[in-house]
Amino acid sequence: MTKPIWIKHATQLATLSSERKGPRSKEGMSELGLIEDGSIWMEAGLIQAVGTTKELEKLYADRMHEAEVFDATGHLVTPGLVDPHTHVVYGGSREREFEMRLEGATYMDIMNGGGGIHATTRMTREASEEELMEQTIRRLDSFLAHGVTTVEGKSGYGMNLETELKQLRVMKKLQEEHPIDLVATFMGAHAVPKDYKGREDEFVDHLINDMLPIVAEEKLAEFNDVFCEKGVFTPEQSERILKAGKKYGLIPKIHADEIEPYGGAELAAKIGAISAEHLLKASEEGIQAMAKSGTIACLLPATALYLREDAAPGRRMVDEGVAVAISTDCNPGSSPTTSMPLVMNLACISMRLTPAEALTAATYNAACAINRQEKIGSLEVGKQADVVLWNVENYQELQYLFGVNHVKTVWKNGVQVVNDKVKSDSKSLTGL
Repeated sequence: MTKPIWIKHATQLATLSSERKGPRSKEGMSELGLIEDGSIWMEAGLIQAVGTTKELEKLYADRMHEAEVFDATGHLVTPGLVDPHTHVVYGGSREREFEMRLEGATYMDIMNGGGGIHATTRMTREASEEELMEQTIRRLDSFLAHGVTTVEGKSGYGMNLETELKQLRVMKKLQEEHPIDLVATFMGAHAVPKDYKGREDEFVDHLINDMLPIVAEEKLAEFNDVFCEKGVFTPEQSERILKAGKKYGLIPKIHADEIEPYGGAELAAKIGAISAEHLLKASEEGIQAMAKSGTIACLLPATALYLREDAAPGRRMVDEGVAVAISTDCNPGSSPTTSMPLVMNLACISMRLTPAEALTAATYNAACAINRQEKIGSLEVGKQADVVLWNVENYQELQYLFGVNHVKTVWKNGVQVVNDKVKSDSKSLTGL
């Protein structure tokens, strides 16, 4: 039987606890539930107590000798970070496209020329399940090293039944075998395959009639996503796909208004999507509709930076009452990163979120975007013991010192999975 874990004397403990239920917006995104000289008792994979060190010393006076003790003096402690939007399972690499962008090629130029999603689709189709497992494990290890304890992963680099199922089965195996919680999203509607060009509605029919039933029958995904964008899937096609998924119990998500205003945010609100992603070009009407519907805006500032685009209007969304989450959008073409700490920095710098809002967006609201807020996203009694100890004293410093990984220790379900020694071992954590 493992020992209880007792973290004590945290200079600042950001619990993210609140009396508010559901995704947080406006001033709710600044409520971090801060405790000075904070303390956590973890046991059996769960958080058993949270409070000041003095309070827990009194509560566990007769059990202190049982615990493995971690002195967090001079450190910030937070919930494990949650990444609610990634394409983490894929084959190959696309570094040449990075150079092409610097030479002036656009996202759609590269995609229409056979690169982009189509290039990764080809490499993912060619990769064996074992090869995809090996590559994805390296990325998940890197996520852990950056303080991320839960990751959403999308399929979508198959665009045929065989490869979509292969991606989702890899995620299912990794959920069982890797410390990170991996939440699966079916995204067969990531792009229209080349052999369906000019027959886009036929591909939509194929996806609805042939792919969705098997994904649902094998319980391979919890969410259903679609890339609603000019030149990809129209709002009408997107609505068909998302409504079909709902019939199978798949919760709708939507890639919306990334390249140009296209009604994606409005559709997200109309269909009751749990989240709308990207939203760089979302209209004012779309933002207002999302605020009313409660649809979470999942914003991806690293993607905007990598594509040299203006970031999504995060500040305006928060002020208008939209609940905002943030994510790496880890993928091989437009955001090849696993660094949620960097994404928090960018949320402040490029989208003008405050440090408190950025932390909420990367923890509690991110958990809401994948329907996990009852288990993760805050440090509260009964939740999973997913905890990060940082080499900074407070949450402001975490956002102020940008581009640096400040993780010292990570616990997943009460088990220490990252420490300074492991994090510096390049053989253990080989990144992307």
